[in-house]
Amino acid sequence: MAGAKTKPKQMQLHLPTWGGRRKHKRRRGKSAPRKLRKVPHRKRPALAPRYPVHVTWRLLPHVWNLRSRRCFVPISRCFSRGRDRFGFRLCHFSVQGNHLHLVVEADDEKALARGMQGLGVRIAKALNRVMGRRGTVFADHYHARILRSPKQVANALAYVLMNFLHHFPGEASRYTEEPRDRFSSTWREGVDPPVLPASTWLLSVGWRTRASATLLALAGLNSKRYKDNHEMDLVRGRTAHFAAVLRPQQMARNHESDFHRCL
Repeated sequence: MAGAKTKPKQMQLHLPTWGGRRKHKRRRGKSAPRKLRKVPHRKRPALAPRYPVHVTWRLLPHVWNLRSRRCFVPISRCFSRGRDRFGFRLCHFSVQGNHLHLVVEADDEKALARGMQGLGVRIAKALNRVMGRRGTVFADHYHARILRSPKQVANALAYVLMNFLHHFPGEASRYTEEPRDRFSSTWREGVDPPVLPASTWLLSVGWRTRASATLLALAGLNSKRYKDNHEMDLVRGRTAHFAAVLRPQQMARNHESDFHRCL
């Protein structure tokens, strides 16, 4: 019968009992590069003037190679002009391809922030001038780690001054005769590096009490964990580099003899 009313049909609503897999979930393969995390925007911890700080600063991908002559020369000039400002002192540095490692001293956290801000402005302007562009240079805020013990300072110095062997292991053969990175505060080019002598006890004297242990750890006394002679030679090269840079002759003679006996 035309126009007759039909009984409404109840529609069934399916409610999932669990969330299930997300659609279009992205999985990172083995070949995909690992994305580094951003530095959290938290309040900087209080800094006492007796503690040095290890600072890491990453740059954007479009910035040229920092270990080239055209970039390192202006960066070293920025270090020279900003090494002693607002209670901030630059004591060691290492320039890598896309990031910087610094070991600094500061009167407090505010002096550290102001000194790093001034140094960052200088470096950004200098690199933009070299590249002929404008805009941001640094990828993120600087990461700061306070060094509160002699062991932490010794390990940080070994990591900073030998960082180029970690990123460029193929260059180890080029530094056999003179194991000093010319893109760091240990350079030797006839002029003094653009840094200041350390004023804190930890960075001037205290780290030497743990330097011998760091040397022995780097030498790898248990050589069984190395599969071939190439890996062992690489470890020995890194140890010799650290020993030459940090002058092991100033350590105790008993530690020195143990170090040379393990090589």
